[in-house]
This record gives sequence, C-alpha cells and structure tokens, in this order.
Amino acid sequence: MAVMQIEYYSEALKMEWGVSILYPDASRVEDPADTDIPVLYLLHGMNGNHHSWLKRTNVERILRNTNLIVVLPNTNNGFYTDTQYGYNYYTAIAKELPETLSRFFPNMTKKREKTFIAGLSMGGYGSMLLALKTNRFSHAASFSGALSFHDRDFENNDLEQPAFWKGIFGEIEDWTTSSYSLETAAKKFSDKKTKLWIWCGEQDFLYEANNFEVKELEKLGLDVTYTHSPGKHEWFYWERELEHFLQTLPIDFELEERLK
Repeated sequence: MAVMQIEYYSEALKMEWGVSILYPDASRVEDPADTDIPVLYLLHGMNGNHHSWLKRTNVERILRNTNLIVVLPNTNNGFYTDTQYGYNYYTAIAKELPETLSRFFPNMTKKREKTFIAGLSMGGYGSMLLALKTNRFSHAASFSGALSFHDRDFENNDLEQPAFWKGIFGEIEDWTTSSYSLETAAKKFSDKKTKLWIWCGEQDFLYEANNFEVKELEKLGLDVTYTHSPGKHEWFYWERELEHFLQTLPIDFELEERLK
C-alpha cells in the first residue's frame, strides 16, 4: 500500500495538523479504477500519534492486497473530544477530516456501509464515541478500550494528574451521566445501526471497565459483539484483534496464509 503523510491547516484546531493515510496500490487490487473505495479510520492510544499503528504493527503488510483506505488521525492525548482547553479534536475528526479527505481522495466512499472505525485504548473510546455520536460508521471496534471511568472519583481526584483529566472532561461528579460517557452518547445521538465490536484482554487493567460498559451498551439495545481472552495492554494483541475485526467487515480482506 502507498503510505502518505498529509499536513493541512485545521480550522477546528486552529493549527497545522497531521494525518497518515494508507492507500491501496493499483497493482494489488481487483479494480484499480474503483470510485467508491471503503475507508477505515484507525485511532491511536494515549501517548501515541498518527504514526503509531504504522510503527508498532504490520498493518500496511496485512492490508497490502485489500482495497481499503486507512485514515490514521492524531488527537495527541485529547481523548477524541472537544477538550476544555480549546482543542476541538472531536470536531476536527468527526466533521472536518472527512470533508478534507473527500477533496484529496474523491474516490473514497461516502457510504455508511463502507465506512468503518477502530481504535486501541484511548482510541477504543474514541471509536465508540465517534460511531455513536455521528452515525457515520457501519462497524466500530475497540481493542482494550478506555470505555468507562465509572469507578473513578473525579470529584476527589483519585485519578493521577487531575489537572489533565479536568482539561479533557471538565468537572465530573458522575461519569455515567456525563456528556462524555458512551451511555449518554448512545441515548442522545445513536440510531443503533452501528455494529459495535469490542475486545479486551483478561489481564488488562481496563478489563473490568470493558465488562461494565458492554453491559450498559447492551441495556440500551445496541448491537454489541464482545469477546475477551488472555491478554495484556500490548500491541501484540491489538494487531491480532485488528485482523479479526477486518475479517468481519464487508470488504475483500483475506488473512494471509500462515503455517501452524
């Protein structure tokens, strides 16, 4: 696949902003003249950026024969939200980025059934939030997602770096009723047509938060497929689960042959 680095001025963020793109090679796809190429937004975790998936995994090799555009945006540590400190990452990714990319890549699909999103850790939260609030994605995946802070005391700052969390979410006494919770996003915005795919490792420090959040989303009638297996908060598992997720999508992805 072609690997592209794009930098443009973001009106939402009021600064130059970078995004990485994986674009299918014409020689490796069945229809190089396709004018409706599926797209996957792939989100990084905390302390990462738009290069993280490219540096830490074999995503380019895994998808080298697949007719799929992969968009890797950067939110720094902003949790894919419009932060309290003025950086509107949610708006930049949810609204501005698709419009910008449609000018660069007019053959990128605009159809919901061909538009997907996935992310790890902080990006798992971001993928769920964007999917539930925009209703733009047909499939959304979270790998070891930071899906809930229901058991943390924001009022008494039991989280490390309280100034950081206030900068993201503001003053929160009850996460489950917060405007930033996935439950609130689902209740207020979701049309419940997105297929949610969630995985977490059983040794991951976010495992209990995933168990809790999945139950809450299922109560709201959302289409959730939840799997868990032995695993920690590490890239080995996220690359593996990305492959599993890709196999569920309506694209031409085929898992490369591997001897056992």
